[in-house]
Amino acid sequence: MKFVSWNVNGLRACLKKGFMESFHRLDADIVGLQETKMQPGQAILELNGYRQYWNSAEKKGYSGTAVFSRVEPMAVTYGIGVEEHDHEGRVITLELPEYYFVTVYTPNSKRELERLSYRMEWEDAFRAYLSGLDAKKPVIVCGDLNVAHKEIDLKNPSSNHHNAGFTDEERGKFTELLESGFVDTFRALYPDRTGIYTWWSYLRKARDTNAGWRIDYFVVSERLKERIVDATIHNEIFGSDHCPVGLEVD
Repeated sequence: MKFVSWNVNGLRACLKKGFMESFHRLDADIVGLQETKMQPGQAILELNGYRQYWNSAEKKGYSGTAVFSRVEPMAVTYGIGVEEHDHEGRVITLELPEYYFVTVYTPNSKRELERLSYRMEWEDAFRAYLSGLDAKKPVIVCGDLNVAHKEIDLKNPSSNHHNAGFTDEERGKFTELLESGFVDTFRALYPDRTGIYTWWSYLRKARDTNAGWRIDYFVVSERLKERIVDATIHNEIFGSDHCPVGLEVD
């Protein structure tokens, strides 16, 4: 099975920048999108062979997720079942016979870390949600987790130490997730690979100089680790300030 995750930073804009060509080229069985920034019906996608599932934020033009799947799921869930966290369209879960597939757009702590306290509450609630799923069957979770876990995961760690996405608090929550029985698939296969990122600021031509961050992930239940065939980062694909990431599981 081939999976792809992509923060498109506005799907309607990405459609004008080659999204469909990239989608077909990636040829995944299941695709999770984040930051779709649209309401139902604002764009019609002709995706032959794929079932479409959308979770839009109540606030227009903000957040949002989608999943496109060639495989018909047993069930689909929107959100994590916690009222205070389920208004921004951040999570979609597909239940399949052997595993759950989850796409997530983790809240950004924002400038001056104005949303860091909420982010910490979200992290605990989302980890509890994943652990509940994992107790039933293995989980494949993908998305923009809005954190670079280690210094190797961003170009300029020292100057970003206290910025959103690289605070000790956010990195600590990612560590807690892994310690609760999950694996960062890319680092499991490539523990020492440097200079590989998934997001670049639009400012100062960061992508041209590869001044990026690895904040988009495939994380899987520990017991799926031996079934990982490859974890890929498609930094050759444009259309967003993020690039797609992929996972192949046997």
